[in-house]
Amino acid sequence: MILFAYALVCLIFGTTFLAIKIGVDAGAPPFFSAGLRFFVAGAVLFLWMVWKRKASFSLLLRKEMLFTGSALTFGTFAGLYWAEQYVSSGLAAVLSATGPIMILLLQTSILRQKAPAISLYGCIIGLTGVLLLVLPNLVVDISPLWLIGCAAVLIGECCYAVGAIYSKKVINSMPEVSPIALNAAQMMYGGVLLFILSLATENVHPEFLLSYETAGSLVYLIVIGSMVGHSLFYWLVAKTNPVFPSTWLYISPPIAVGVGFFFYNEAVNWVTILGVFTIIAGTILVNADALKQLMLKRRVRTSAASNSVKLIINKKKNI
Repeated sequence: MILFAYALVCLIFGTTFLAIKIGVDAGAPPFFSAGLRFFVAGAVLFLWMVWKRKASFSLLLRKEMLFTGSALTFGTFAGLYWAEQYVSSGLAAVLSATGPIMILLLQTSILRQKAPAISLYGCIIGLTGVLLLVLPNLVVDISPLWLIGCAAVLIGECCYAVGAIYSKKVINSMPEVSPIALNAAQMMYGGVLLFILSLATENVHPEFLLSYETAGSLVYLIVIGSMVGHSLFYWLVAKTNPVFPSTWLYISPPIAVGVGFFFYNEAVNWVTILGVFTIIAGTILVNADALKQLMLKRRVRTSAASNSVKLIINKKKNI
């Protein structure tokens, strides 16, 4: 289930950069559309969890939800949505791929946690693969707004790293609460903060929702990107660690290239293929320890189950 959820997260998140770009280019106010996406998705998920009696409204009064939403949703996506007005979705994906590296750097420099050397090498190799994959195909017209947009995505990834690490702490401190409910609550807080930012900086006209591009982009991002994708991501953080789920950032560019090749006849050259294999190698190295632990757990469970079966058979024979 962990590997299946991880593959699904990679597939979903690999398409969200383009969906954001389509909506923003069609005239959707970046902060307002981001706030609408996360608040609606969070509210629907949270009400569903309350109805299932797996969450209570008192969770919304916890300061941890505000802090997580500020970093994981508001900080990350305010920068990303605004930046995609001035940078391509491919370049946004490249810059976003710095997330796992920032998490490892925070864990080693601030939290004083030892990171395996193989994970650090994997981060570097994975980022190199992303650059090989996307940068040769980018036509970048460097301008002050382009540079600010790049910086905004990187600042957002710093917030993402802080939010991913802090969310793991929150999950561990609230084992009785479903990760889906925690994710829904933090998305609601992040959405409210994005609404406040939009109110202060944007002139929002509801007519933008009448466009097929903006409406379709928003529906896809709310239902698939946030309700499904972010819930699975939060579940993976709870079941593994903050770095393992975050490596979807290395898989998203190959997915975009594959979709472009099969459905839009986009050119694929040897540099692209090299980038894809480099990304896969980096992802395997980053996840080496996590995958090893999962395999060991599976062997232990299989061995325990096998021993139980043998014990039952022996008892029946004795009877």
